[in-house]
Formats: sequence, structure tokens, C-alpha cells
Amino acid sequence: MGAEREARACAAFYGTLGIAAPVLSCLRCLRQFAGSTAKRCKEKHLEEALLLTRVLSEGLQALGEAEARPLLRCILAFQMEATSSSSSFQKLEQMVTQLAVGKEALLAQEVGTLLASLALQGEVLSPGDLQSVCMFLEESSLGRQHWRQNLALLLQHLASTLHWVLQSQPVPGSTWGYLGIKACLQLFQALPKDVAPLVWSAVGKSETLQSLLGLLLEVAWGKAPNKDTRLLAGTALSMLVNTAPQPQRGASATLTLFQLPSQGTGELKFGELAVEVPPVLEPDGIEKLVLTRGLLTCCKTDILSCQLEGFPHKACLLLDVVFPAVCALTKEQKDCHYYCFQACALWLQRLRESLPAIWHLTGTRILAQDTELLQQITQLLWDNAETPVEGVSEFIHSSFRLLLEIYHLECQHFQDQERPLYQQMLQRVVSMPWQIKARYVPLCAIIPYMGSQQVLDAYPDLPQHLLSCLSTNHLCPAAAEVYKVLVRQQLSEWQEGQQGKRQLWAERWASAGIPWSPGLAPPSMPAEQRLQNFLTWTHPAVPHPGAAGHRSLVAGTSTASLRAWVSLLKAQKSVAGALPLQDEALERLSCCLGAREEGIRLAALGLLCCSPSTNQPLSSTEMQLLREFLPLNLNCDSSSFRQLLQAAVRKALVRLRDSSLAQLRGKVPQGTEPDQGAGQLNQAVAFVEWLLQLSIASLSPGCNYQRKKTALLLLAAVLETCTDTWSPNRKKGQPPRTMATLLSYAKQRGCWDFFSQPNLLALLSCLQDSTNEIRDLASELLVRYFPATFPEPIALALFQLAQDTLGSPRVQEAEAGAVLMKTILQKSDSGTMKSLALEAEAALTLPSRGLCFAQHLLHLLQAQYTVARQDLLRAAATAPMHGAIAALRRCLLQVPEVAVSMQAAELAQSWQELLTRLVTTVRDVTSFLLGALQSQQGPGANEQAAAPSFADMGNAIGSLIMLGKDQGQEEEEGDSVLLSEEHSLILTCCWVSVKEIGLLLGGLAELLLAPALPADLGPLLPLPTLQMATRVFQEILLRCRHWGAVEGCSMGFTKFCAALLNHPDAELQAIPRAVLEQGLEALSGPRSSSITRRAAGFPMLFLCIVSGEAPAQARPLLTRCIQTLLALATTALPQDWDQTLDLPQVCALHVLQTLVRGTGLGGAVLCHATPMMALALRGLGSPCWAMRNAAIQLFSALTSRLLGQPRSHGEGCLAEGVSLPAFLGQHPKLGAVLLDELRVATTPMPGGLRLHPALHAILTLLAQLHPGADSSSSSSAPFLGPLLGLAESPIYAVRAMAAKALVPVVPPPRRRGLLLQLARQVPTAPGRIRVRHNAVHGHLLQMRALLASATGTRGLSAEALRPVALQLEARGWLLTPAQRCPLVRAAFLQVLTLLPASFSPGFAQHICDSISTELGSLLPRGKPGRAEPQVGLAVLHQTMAHFMCSEAAQLADSERIAAVCSLVQQPNPDVQLAILSWVVAREGGTCKELEKALRLTLLESLRSVLRERRDKEFLRLYLEALLHLYRDPSSWSQEASHRLQGSWAACLEMLLHMVEAERPGPDLLFQALCAASLLLAHWFGDEDGRLVERWCAALEDCCRPASCEVLRLAAARSLQTAGAAVVRRSLRAARPSLVPVALRLINMAIHLLQDEEREVRQEASGFASLLQQNPREPLRDGCTFVQDNVGLQSLLQLLLGEFGEHPETFNSLLQHLPILDLRSIVEELEANKAASLYKEDEPNVFAEPAVLAQQLLPVLMQLLEKVPAGSPLQASALHWLEATGPGVLQELRYCKRCWSQGTGAHWGMKVLGCAKLHTAVAILLVRARLVVRVLQVLGEGATAVPGLDCCTQELEQELELVQGLLVQHGLAPVSSQGNAPGELGPPSGTA
Repeated sequence: MGAEREARACAAFYGTLGIAAPVLSCLRCLRQFAGSTAKRCKEKHLEEALLLTRVLSEGLQALGEAEARPLLRCILAFQMEATSSSSSFQKLEQMVTQLAVGKEALLAQEVGTLLASLALQGEVLSPGDLQSVCMFLEESSLGRQHWRQNLALLLQHLASTLHWVLQSQPVPGSTWGYLGIKACLQLFQALPKDVAPLVWSAVGKSETLQSLLGLLLEVAWGKAPNKDTRLLAGTALSMLVNTAPQPQRGASATLTLFQLPSQGTGELKFGELAVEVPPVLEPDGIEKLVLTRGLLTCCKTDILSCQLEGFPHKACLLLDVVFPAVCALTKEQKDCHYYCFQACALWLQRLRESLPAIWHLTGTRILAQDTELLQQITQLLWDNAETPVEGVSEFIHSSFRLLLEIYHLECQHFQDQERPLYQQMLQRVVSMPWQIKARYVPLCAIIPYMGSQQVLDAYPDLPQHLLSCLSTNHLCPAAAEVYKVLVRQQLSEWQEGQQGKRQLWAERWASAGIPWSPGLAPPSMPAEQRLQNFLTWTHPAVPHPGAAGHRSLVAGTSTASLRAWVSLLKAQKSVAGALPLQDEALERLSCCLGAREEGIRLAALGLLCCSPSTNQPLSSTEMQLLREFLPLNLNCDSSSFRQLLQAAVRKALVRLRDSSLAQLRGKVPQGTEPDQGAGQLNQAVAFVEWLLQLSIASLSPGCNYQRKKTALLLLAAVLETCTDTWSPNRKKGQPPRTMATLLSYAKQRGCWDFFSQPNLLALLSCLQDSTNEIRDLASELLVRYFPATFPEPIALALFQLAQDTLGSPRVQEAEAGAVLMKTILQKSDSGTMKSLALEAEAALTLPSRGLCFAQHLLHLLQAQYTVARQDLLRAAATAPMHGAIAALRRCLLQVPEVAVSMQAAELAQSWQELLTRLVTTVRDVTSFLLGALQSQQGPGANEQAAAPSFADMGNAIGSLIMLGKDQGQEEEEGDSVLLSEEHSLILTCCWVSVKEIGLLLGGLAELLLAPALPADLGPLLPLPTLQMATRVFQEILLRCRHWGAVEGCSMGFTKFCAALLNHPDAELQAIPRAVLEQGLEALSGPRSSSITRRAAGFPMLFLCIVSGEAPAQARPLLTRCIQTLLALATTALPQDWDQTLDLPQVCALHVLQTLVRGTGLGGAVLCHATPMMALALRGLGSPCWAMRNAAIQLFSALTSRLLGQPRSHGEGCLAEGVSLPAFLGQHPKLGAVLLDELRVATTPMPGGLRLHPALHAILTLLAQLHPGADSSSSSSAPFLGPLLGLAESPIYAVRAMAAKALVPVVPPPRRRGLLLQLARQVPTAPGRIRVRHNAVHGHLLQMRALLASATGTRGLSAEALRPVALQLEARGWLLTPAQRCPLVRAAFLQVLTLLPASFSPGFAQHICDSISTELGSLLPRGKPGRAEPQVGLAVLHQTMAHFMCSEAAQLADSERIAAVCSLVQQPNPDVQLAILSWVVAREGGTCKELEKALRLTLLESLRSVLRERRDKEFLRLYLEALLHLYRDPSSWSQEASHRLQGSWAACLEMLLHMVEAERPGPDLLFQALCAASLLLAHWFGDEDGRLVERWCAALEDCCRPASCEVLRLAAARSLQTAGAAVVRRSLRAARPSLVPVALRLINMAIHLLQDEEREVRQEASGFASLLQQNPREPLRDGCTFVQDNVGLQSLLQLLLGEFGEHPETFNSLLQHLPILDLRSIVEELEANKAASLYKEDEPNVFAEPAVLAQQLLPVLMQLLEKVPAGSPLQASALHWLEATGPGVLQELRYCKRCWSQGTGAHWGMKVLGCAKLHTAVAILLVRARLVVRVLQVLGEGATAVPGLDCCTQELEQELELVQGLLVQHGLAPVSSQGNAPGELGPPSGTA
């Protein structure tokens, strides 16, 4: 605290001088700077101090040195304490320099005194002193001057410090050694001329510097375990080399350094210094990396490129010493990929800088085409282009660019026009499969040098490949980068005068099936942002030729067209700045905002909200569209949609704020007319107010999770953007300085009362929500933005509520109580704390709020523990401990003020005592709970080594239950339901409490053992306390069985171990090591029960410990653990093992699997991948089942870790598309293991067949890789022979998997040759060549796999495959019955299917004739004359049927189509099922003629199929195929109706009977109902009313919330299929009999649009979409499907407009207003019964009755307005009034009585979070307003209603009074203000 002392002395000194005021202000700013923790706050205060020093400097110049000295000394003291921040140090340097103008000598004297004080503290410099040395050397000229004068002393201190650090090794994660090396580096860099004589002069050499050089070598050679420290030592050595007076001497010293690793021990001559070479204790190869990277980082160019002596040729460091080292590093150092490839990129960069000097030295090209150097560089880059290590890809990318740039410069320099490297590199790119991401990196580098035209000529498939990449997530960025480079290159070529290429370029893209803007066409675009990126680059490039393409492409209402249109507008807006929305564009934009696809809605929203300038105001149209859009999108159930919605709205709010501030400053923002400023300002204020009220109203507990989460996100955006709350931890998003002006303007107009009482109550209700996301976000908003303290009554009520909910057995309620406690702690002051009912001793004696709260919660936990000791069942039901533990965790770990309090010296003793008692208590709780599940009571019970069995736990829980019943619950003894809940109560209490204890202890260790804590406070967690916590973790992980508890405890234990292992205290570091050794010892010993297969904790113990190691370290614990486990797992099994016990070898495999799957270890386990893979493969052949089971799990984990997981289910390829050569390059030893296993498996054995259990696993691994580029030295070539040999395997699965594994082994250019080779090995005639059937089958499978992979995006052409086809034509007998094996025939036909365009016409006809003949001769199963069943015959027939279908679809030949249709009608089930499955699988559609024929055929046979009903599966598939063929409504034709003539009614009758009576199962019922709807949609008349009624009743039965999802989906899809037709016919043909049915259908749709499944809602929205057009007109093509909420609104408008006069309309809408008993809900809350563990789930958690009621209210009001006197609707309204009015009035009066007399604060807070009550109140208010409206409409006709003893006006007044009371208590939303400035219209949809 030297700066604070100097500041006080300075203030006292200047207190009487004339400059006292500015000095004191400056000192205040400096103190605030020193006391702030957030970087933004520090910068702010320092900036203020810097401004004040400019004023002070003039006054200080007039004073003498004695008067100026205190201020300079004070600022220097602050500067000394700011050495950890370069920016702060620089600002303080500016201050002190400015103040010392004219007094430079005084300042130099003070700086010298200050720095000299560092040396006085001892020989060894502390980390802080070292940081000061570094900063003054780097940033202070006076500091450098001082150290130049005291260089010898500084060298002595650095040598002593470094020697002490290396000897003592303070802590693995310590920065002491790093700072020592950094000080040496800064010294050599800042004072090179002063250091040089000490190294290179025989007279002036320094013994101290000589010893320092030896210490640096020791660090580089591994004496320091920290990798970063070693790398920095290499940089320091290189900087010392730079001090050489002649480049040759520096190069000679460098060469000596590089020769050290091979030289061994001895003497190193470095200039005139001579040091002993340190021995390498454990050579790890990193010393080479240290030297190489250090040299490339900072060595001078003239040293790197000067000629070396002693070489036979003209050699230099860069080419002849450093490059071989770089090559060796990339091959050897697999655990330092990042740094090795950084060195590679640095080498190319230094080569680029040194080219002139190297050319001068060598006189020739260094990268000539035939040089070994070029070949080595290119091979190095290609071998590692697919490295999955994070960050390496960037180095590879830059290396490719640098290589081509160097090559280009050399060709220019030597005037060489032949540049074959470009073509070679491009050809290699083209030869690689398009799925490999690494191929696009060099492609980006090639394009600028070859030109776009040459690249497209050599790579014609590039446009198609880029388009394919767009639908693959991980390839999209690479493809977008290639496209961007291509467009840039094209633009530059056009600007150089090659304009004629523009049209040619557009034609090339179009010829690839893509418009000139590639990305507009594909409907499967996974993200609109990619399309936006493409358009952003394309639009400025080709504006004119694409204009027509724009119009033609974006026309229509399809999803692709709308997406393209919005993206196009957004690209134009980004270029033009603004877009005027006219009539047609506005209508289409509204259509996009209401579209069903989330991507289209988000794109349209982004178009509204984004702008190139943040101060461009939103237009009235944009604000109106947002008002319409936001209420309809609050309940979207997509998390990503909510996040993107918030981001878009935040952009709009920033525009509103910045444009409003500009207008208040008198500036006219862009896009604003001068006379519109005031109006736009008022509109902006009104919009923010509307959005605020919308968000608050949507936080009601009656709303679903989705709406509340979206509302909280929007509210966060409003508070972040439109308040003046400053967030010091954020770099961006801070409020403008003039924000107060805008806030004042808004508040003057009655708006923007963000922190009002209703808003506070709404957020407090969210604190009681059942989900963590809602609770935590609401708490964050309250803490960050709302006033510092809660009003005292609210704080007291919240505290009481928190106390109660902490005792709830429900986990969600207890967690809500913990959040409440944390929030109360953060929003309370000392006055509030005194009012809370805290534990008496804590409230009176403890000065800290956090300490006081922790004391109270600990007391509560101890009281609950006491109850549990007496009766665990009662405690679990009324006072479980997990709530109190969770509250302690949140209050101690998540409140920043508590962490600050723990660092206060005066509170250290109190905190230490509390934490010790806390750890002791949770230790006792853990022992008690785990002992209770083992029938052991109390912490003193003997601990078992393993978890109890489930039977033991059941018996123990049963005993506890009986014990609890004996104490007063005997009457419930026989109730099995209560017994089940009691079991769950005890288990929940135990497992959740144990989980919370683990999280609490881990978080405490992480918080209190951090290295940043002051060392002088003493440990808040002493060693005995930490050892006690360690035993708690061990007990939980060894004795716990519940995975959730183990997982939670593991998270805590990982933090605990990390804190201990990175702590400077050696005793603490030893704790995790000891636990690891104990675990390894226990693992290898005998045990009596399982701790792996049937319990989850033991392997996690190892994972937590090794995950705690610092990633930058060498991870010795992980290495020790894995090596021990490998040794244990490889020991031989005992000959007579007990199957009931776990073998140590099995346990070791399970632990290894856990380590591999552990996300905390990342790629650290990959260093041990080879021995683990060998172990897993060996274990697969073990005679022990448990060993094989564990081995296959380990193999699966290793495969996932090595290859990664698929990014999505639809992508089918691995995360990064790793090729086999790249995989083998990354893991060469692993490749050797796999190859050896393959060779063993294919070696013929004299004894006959021998099984190889590991073979299938190896083939599975290989099959997941991709093929690489063609290369003569490819590492994948040795795999080819063994895989081809596996074609003869007698095991079918091996042959099939070997065929798949063959694909990545064969590069694409070699596929044709191998296909030809395999085809020739197939016999040409039966008996001609003696080849086994297995070999023939295997060769055919391999051919099929190669052809399937070659027919993708860039496959082999038909002409290239012609020789293969000719060979197969000669072997056509394999398709005939002469080949007796059906599987061989099927495989041969599958191969032929992949070569349709390569055969001669005659052979193609021969194939079809053979298939037709065989399929035509088939008989049904069980018929006389049918041949005996044959293995594989069904597969053959299905393959033949598929071939016939594919040929018919491809050729569209009428004969083949007729043949397929006849096969459908053939009674053979195999063929029928094959054709039907083929139809269903063709999702993208097929030949129109074939589809039409199949449609008619299936319709024609429908009656007979339904009547026979031979098989449910066949019937389901038949109906599914029929529906698939009629998926497009326009596909129904007159001919289809003709085919159904006479059978329509019978088919529909049978389908409806199946749905009504048979109930065949949900899947078949789904298809039957949809098929009935299809028939009904296209054929029904007046006489079919009964069938329509039955169909409608079936739909109503299926759409009930209790029905399964499949049936609800069937009802929704049936509505879309036929419902719209029924409704339209009821309106268009004046069919009154159909009107009730239409109303029922619309009513069902309203229900389904609120379904909890998104797919059901989307299907129901399709029904609404079809009715959105004029329902009295025929349906037009191109219907745009709308979002479900838009569909709901359109259905309500349809009822109002078309069915408003029908008497049943009013009653059907009233069905959606449920009658809830408000009185019983309130009485249940008042009773305050103990909560049970379970509560009944709602049948539909997505539905929001309160929101729907408010949406229905305006519709019902408008219906009543249209009621003519004496109409049936008026009678319906009167009847409803008589039945409902009196009850509504009574409930209003009951509400008035309850809330006007005042309620208990605690009861009021509990009411605040009651969803049932909020829903009941909201519906009551809606019903009351409706009653008022009915009274107004009916007038005198309603005066005689019994029970309504008030007039309309009195009822209105009563309603307003009750609503006002409810608003005050947070039970109703605030009425929207009608006089808000600039109101655009009433807010819609608020709920």
C-alpha cells in the first residue's frame, strides 16, 4: 500500500498551497483507479487524472523542486503498483512526464531511487519486482537509463532470482520463472549495445552474464516444467544472439546452440562466454522447438541469411539449419502441434523477408521446380493440412499463401515464365474429395496467381462443389472464403480491362445449375447468414447481369424464393443504406414476417432492424411491422431463434436511441426529413415504452417458458440499451454520455419508468419460476439494473418466502429459494439486514452482510441436519438439506461482494471459523446420508469401499420409512402410492444434497485458493479443512450410485483438484497426488463388489484429478495414471476368475474409457492413443465377457476422440472430414498398429477358419475416414492389399465392412483402375474360373462401395466407366439363375445399378428382360409350386424391384412404368414391400409419369387392400406410399376420381371403421386417418354428410391433449388435407349442414395451434394458411404457410368475418375460456400446506389459456357488436350471461375483498408466483369485460338476469377498481397508456 501512503502524504503537503484543489482532485482519481477492479473503471479514472495533470503542469512549473517532489513521488508510487497493465503504466508515464517538464533531473533522481529500492529487498527479486523491471525497461526511458547505469547489479539480481526459482520450483502454475526470463529478454532487447561487450568482447565479458546464459539453457532444456517459460527462454537466447557485432559471429553461436542436443554434455562457447551444457533429464524434444521458435521470432535477418563457415556449399542458418529442424518438429512433436506449425509459418515469413540476401548468397533460385527444398515444403504442408488442432489451420493457410508469394517473387526476379507449381497444386486440390475442408485453403491461395478463368477451366466442378459445401455446416466458411477470393479476383480482372469475361463468368455458374449468384437457389440452405455473405460479395460484383436473375429467381411464394428475396434486399440495404418499402415490397415483407420457417422470419426481422448507420432512425412502417411481429413471436420454442430475435431487436433499439440522441443534440440523422424530427423522437419513445410493457406483461406466471424467456431477453435488451446503467466489465455496449438527456425527455412524457413497482413485481414473480434459466436471468436483471436495495416490506416478504421454499422437497422450489436468498443478499443494505429474521448471533455481531447471511444459512443447515438425524423421512418431506446447501453455494460463490469480504483482513478470522464449521457440517451430512442408504447411521459408521447394491438401498430406505411411520404415520402404512413417494423423498434428499455438497466444496476451493488472493491474509481453508473436504469427495465418488449426484460432485472435485494443483503450497499440491495413488492402489487390489459397471463414481475420481492439471504443464499425473492403467490392463487374467467380481483389468479399461471421453482433457489423451488403441483391440479377443465389453467401449471412445462427431444428423460426414493419409500422418504409430492387425487377419492359417475379434472394429474405424489425394508415397497404400484380401472372408459382415473401408484407401484418380481390376477377377462363366462365392461376393461389394462413392458431386463419367461396364457385360451370367447364390446376384445387380449410362443398349435391355422374367414368375408365399425358401432370395427380389423402379424413373419409358405397376399388383409380398418402400424413400420426387401411374394403381387397388388386410405393416406402408404420392394437392386428377368411381364410399367407410373401432396402433392409425382425409378432400357430396360427421368426430377424438403425439399430428395433417376443403365448401356452396362441422374443425385447429409439439402446430398452421386466402374463392397455387400464431389470428378473423352471424360461433369461442375456481385457488394458498414431492403435470405445458383469452376478447367483442336484435346469437349471449354473469360478479367482489383489506406480505409474495392464480385472474378479467359488453349490447333485455344486482356502469367501476388492486399486487398487467407520444397504434397481443 505504498501508493496510498504517498497519496496521504501528498494530500497533507499540498493542502495549504494554491494548487491544492487540482492536486486533491488528481489524487482522488488516482485512488479510485487503484481501488477499482474492473478494467473499464480503471481506464476511466486514469483518463480523468491525465486531464487534470495537464492543468497541474503549468502550476507545478512555477514551484521549486521541493514542492514538486511529493506529487512526482506519489504518481511514481502508483506507477510502480500498475506494472501489471501496460496501458495504465503508459498513461501514468505520460502524467509524470508532463508534470516534470523543466524538472527532468528531479524525475530521473526519483525514478532511480524508486528502482534502487527493488535491489534493497534482497538478492532474489519477487514476481512484482520482476514485473516492475520489465515494465520500466519496456515503457520508461528513465527506467532504461537507470538500468543502463546499474547493469551489473541488475544482471546479478536476475541470475540470483533465476537460480533460486530453478532450485526451489515454487509452483507449477507460478509466473515467477516466466517473469525472470521475460526480464532477461527485455534487458537484451532494450540495452543491446550495453550487453554486447559483456558477451562478445574478451576484455569485457561478464561472469554474471555467463551464469545467466547457463540458467537460460537449463530452462530451455526442461529444468522449468512450464512450456511457455521454456519457449520464452528460447526467445531470450535469440535476443542475446542479436547483440552480436558481426552477423557471422551471431550465426556461429546459433549453430553451436542447435548442435547441443546431439552433442550431449560438454562446454558451450557462446561468443566469449563459456558455459557447461546442462544435462537433459527427460529428453522430450521441446528443446529443439524452443531454439527454433525463438530464433524465428526475433533473430535479425542478416544473422539468419549470412554465410556459415565450415559447410561445403554456401549455407545459411535459415535454409540449412533451421528448416531441417522445422521439418523434424512437425513429424516428432505431436503434443506441440500449435507451436510447431507456428514455427513453420514463421520460417516462411522470415524466408520472405530474407529473399534478397539469400539470392545474393546463393545466386540461384531456392524454390526451383526440381529442388528438394520445394518438395519438402509442399509435402510438409499437404501432410498437415488436415490437422485438427485448434489454431493450426490458420498457420497452414498463411503458409500456403507465403509459399506461393515466395514462388511468385522468385519467378519474377529470375524472369521465369514457367510456373508449374500452380498447376501441380491445383491438380492436387482437384484430386481430393470435395468433402475435405483442407482442400479449400490452398485453393484460396492459388486463385490470385492463376486467375479466376484458369482455375475454373482446370476445375469446372468448382461452382457445384461450393454449392454442396453450403449445405454442410463445417465446410461453409471455407467455401465462402473461396467464393470471396474468386469474386475479388474477378473484380480486379474486370478493372484491368477484361470486361468481356463478366458474361462468360455468369454463364459458367449458370451451366453448373446455379444462377450467377450461387446460394439463391438451394432451398436446403442451413443458415441465411451464408446466403447473405454470398450476396454481399456478389452484389457489387455483378449488379447488372443479375438484375433479371433477381426478378425471375425471387418471384413466387416458395420458401427458397422468400429467403432469396429477403437476403437480396438485405444485401442491397447494406450497400445502399436504406430501402423504401412500397406497396408490393411491403406486402411481401409482411408475408415473410409471418412465414412458418423461422429462418425467413429472422431474415425479414434482420432486414427491418439492421442499418449501416446506428443513428439512422426506424421509419414508421418499420416500427409498425415490429409491433405486429414481436407479440406473435414471443412463444417460439427455438432457443437460437430467441437469441437472434434479441440481437435483432437490440440493433433496432440502438438505432432508436442513437437517432433520438442525435435529434436532441440538434443533429438530423441520416434518413430523417428536417420537419419530422420531433415526431420520430416521440415515436421512438413510444415504441420503447410499448416494448417494455409487452415484455413485462409477458412475464406473468401464467405464460409458458418460451414466452417468459423471450420477454426476459427483450427486457434485457431494453434495459441494456435505454438506461444509463454503466457495466464496468463490458468493453462494448456502454450507455452514451448524454443518455440522461433522453431519459429525462421520456420521463417528462410519462414513459420509461423502467424500475416501477409493477415491473419489480413482475421480475420477482420470475424468481419463483420452476426453471433455472428464468430465475437466473430475472435475478441478473434485478441485480444489474434495478436500484441498489429492495423496499423493506418487499425484502422482508421475499426473505420469508425464501425461508419456506428452501424447505420444500421439490428440487425446483428449493433452488428457487436459493436464488431468492442470493438476490436478497445482493439487494439489501445494513438497515434491511437488521430487519430480517436472521439467526440472532449473526445479526448482532457480524459486520459483513455476506458473513451474516452465510452464518444464518449454516445455522439453518445444522438445524435441518439435526431433524434428519432424528427422522430422515420427516426431514426429507419438510426440511431437506439441499435447499440450504444450494443457497450457501450461491451466496458464497456467486456474489462478488462476498468474495471481496473474504479478502478483508479484519474479517479473515470470522470467515475461517465459518468455513471450517461449514466443511465439518457437510462432512457430517455426507456421511450420514450415504450411511443411511447403507443402513449405517451417523458419521462414525464404518465406511464401505464401494456403493451399496440396489437391494441394500431398498432395505435401508424401507427401514427409514418404517421408522418414520412408527413416529406417527401408522395410518398410511398400507398405501402403496405414498410408499413410492416416500422412497423418492429420501432418495431425492440424499442424492441432491450430495450433489450440492460437491459443487459447494469445489467452488469454495476455486474461489479461496486462487493465486491472485493476497498472501498476507492467511488461508481461509487451512490444510486440515482441505483434507476433510478431500475425504468428503472420496466418500461421495466411492459410495454414490446416482449419476446426477456423481456428475455434480465431479464438477466440484475437478475445480477442487485444479485449485490444489496450481497452489504454491507443496502440501496442498500433494493432496490430489495422494488421492490418485490411493485410487490406483485400490484399483489393482481385490474387492467384494463392483465399482465400475454398476456405479459411476470411481472412474470419475481419476478423471477429476488429472483434469485439474494445468493445460500448459506436462501433465505428469495424467501420464502416470494412464501408464499405470495400461500396465494393469495388460496383465494376464487369472485362470479361474469370479464372474460376480470386477477384475482389475476390466476396471482399468473402464477408467481409461472415462479419461478418453472426458471433455476437460481435450486432446491431451491423444498422446496415449496408440497404446490405448492397441489395448482395446487386444481386449476384444479376451475370453472374458466383461473385458470384451469394456474394450469395445474404450474403442468407441477413442474413435470419437480421434475422428470427432458428426456435426448434425443430416450431414453424414465427420466433423472435419479427415482423410486417411492425414489421419495416418497425425498418428503414424497408430497406423502401424492397425496395419499389423489387418495383416494378421488376412494371413492364411493352416488350421482353417480363425476369428479375429478386432478386425471388424478396425474396418469400422477406417470406413469413417475420407480418401486423400493421389500420391506415389501415400501412407494409405499399404492398407490396400489386406483390404482386398478380406473380400474372401467367410464372414459376411467382414466382407461388407471391408468394402466400406476400401473407399478411403483408394484415391479418386485410382478408382477407375481398381474397379477394372476387380471386374476382371469376377468369373466370366460358371465353372470357368474356380473362385469361391465369398470372393465373388466380396469383390462385388467392393465395386459397389467404390462406385457409390464415385457417383457423388464429382464422380467418374459414364465414358470413363465404359471399360468397367464392358467387363461386367461379359459376366452377365451372374444375374441369371445359373448363379445359384441370391446374394451374389443381388450384389451384381447393385453394381449394375450404379452404371446405368455406361452399358450398351442391348445389355441394358437384357438386364430388364431377365429381371422381368424372374419377377413375373414369382408365386405368393405358401402357394403350391413355390420353390423352397432360399437364403438371400428376398434380398434379391427387393433389389430387382428397386432396379425396375429406378430404370422406369430414369427412362420414363411407358413399358417399364407399366411393368412396375404390374409388380405392385403382384401378390408377392417381398416385391410389393420393396416397391412401396422405394416410393416412400424418394423424398425428392421422381419421374412424373411413373408417379402418376403409381398413384392411379395404388388408388385402384386400395379397396381390395383394405378388404384383405393381410398384414398391418404392409397396409401401413401401402397407405404411406399412397399419401406420399399425393403429397402435392395439385396431383389429384380427374382420372384419379374416375378410378375411385364406385369404391370411394366403401374405402372411406373401411378407413373410418378402422379409426373408430379397430384402433390398430398409432402408426397405422395415423396413415388411415390421413388416407381417409385424402379421399374426403377430393370427393364428397350432399349425401355424404354422415361420413363427414364421422370423420370430424374421429379428428376430435385424436386431437385431445391426452392423445399421443402421433394421433394429434394425424389430426393436424388431416385438417390441412381435407379440413380446408370442407370449410370452403360450407361457405362457397351455401351448405348450412356443413357449417357446424366447419366450426368444429376451426375449433380443433385453435386447439392444435397451441399444442406442445412444434410439428403438430406447423401442420395445423397449414390448415390456417389454406384458409387465409378468400375462402369463398377457389384455392390458388403458391400458398405461403404461416406461423402458428399468425394462423391463429387468421382463424379468429375468419370466424368473425364468415361465421359471425352463426349462433354456434359465439359458444365455440367461449369453450376456450376455461372456468377456474378462483376462490379455491386462493384458499389453497392461504392454507399453506406442505408441498408434496410430485405435482400433477399439465397435459399441455405450451398452452397459455390467459394469453388466448386476451386474444379472444376483441373477437368476442366484435361478434357482439354485430348482433342484430332478436337474432339467435343474441339469445346465446343472454344464455351465457345468465349462466356466467352472477359468478363473475361474485369473484370480482371476492377479489376486491381479498386485496383491498391487505394481505400478509408473505402470502402476497407466494401469490406472485402462482401460475394458476394468475391464469384465473386473467381469465376472470376477460370474462368480466365480456359480461360488461353483453350488458351493453343487450340493454334492457339483460336487466332481469338473476344474481346480477348491478347495472352496467357499476359493474364497469367494480372491474376498474379490482383491476387496479390486482395491478398493485402484481397480478395483472398495467393498462397500456393511451396518450403516449407518437403512438402508432394500440399494442397488440400483450399477455
